[in-house]
Amino acid sequence: MIRPFLKWAGGKRQLLPALRLHYPASFDRYIEPFLGSGAVFFDLCDTGRLAGRRVELFDLNPDLIGCYRALRDRTEEVIASLDRLAAHHDAKGVDFYYEVRDRRFNPARGAIGLDAPEKLEKAYAPDLAAMFIYLNRTGFNGLFRLNRDGEFNVPAGRYDNPRICDADHLRAVAAALRKRGVALERRPFDEALARAGAGDFVYCDPPYAPLSVTSQFAHYTAGGFTLADHARLHQAVVDAAARGAVIVMSNSSAPQITAAYTGYAARRAGLRVATVPARRAINSRATSRGPVDELIISNARTPAGPLRGTRPTVHKLAMAKMDGPRRRARTA
Repeated sequence: MIRPFLKWAGGKRQLLPALRLHYPASFDRYIEPFLGSGAVFFDLCDTGRLAGRRVELFDLNPDLIGCYRALRDRTEEVIASLDRLAAHHDAKGVDFYYEVRDRRFNPARGAIGLDAPEKLEKAYAPDLAAMFIYLNRTGFNGLFRLNRDGEFNVPAGRYDNPRICDADHLRAVAAALRKRGVALERRPFDEALARAGAGDFVYCDPPYAPLSVTSQFAHYTAGGFTLADHARLHQAVVDAAARGAVIVMSNSSAPQITAAYTGYAARRAGLRVATVPARRAINSRATSRGPVDELIISNARTPAGPLRGTRPTVHKLAMAKMDGPRRRARTA
């Protein structure tokens, strides 16, 4: 079984049974503008749905793309370096985590140049990729968070016996990434979505809009992901759907998101919204990681027909902010 090798905030493994209902039966090209842990990509690989099809995987995070490429191109070197890190972690525990984070990983990234993401992405050597995987597997909840100086600052997680280096699994992931027709690029989501049209299947998993101020986590890049970014994404998704692309998108049930995707422009492009239960896993307090509602937004036809839209209560002001002056204050 091919599965994600990274933990990632908002990873979609738990949501896969609901998402699978919206996979199109046929398509020519698969596009993923927010790769993250790649749960949907690996699920499609594992079920053979990507065989013979072109695949375009994008993310704006240079560390993420750099790590994926290093594992794809220099698999055995990454595994050897990660195996050494795992052995030291077994011997030293949490102290080794901070040694790697503060004395190795951040200095190595800084030496490359944090002000040039394209340079950082291309300079990801096997040792740096191994450190990225190690910190991901042993850091708090698999978060990737940068401070204002662009340094990785996630604290150590509380794991008794983390599985750091699964060599066979990493080789399987690398083989999937090396398959003919699979492209892996650092590119903004709007450029990725601008490529989508008839015959394309697009899965979007953006940083979720926060349900509250305290729940916000969007530091996948140093600049974060803002409400304005969500508005740009909304327009790009609507445009791609209007060009004939099959869209499947997951997001939070925040009022602004619900308003935008039940709005006139989204509905005219064939997009509908369904609510599914999920479990929040990012909060530092275990008691706050309970079930929440998430949205699946799609124009795909399910086995039972088109996606049935929800009729949520939304705020008129939020709708206007996300959908622009064309928006009428009404729901689906």
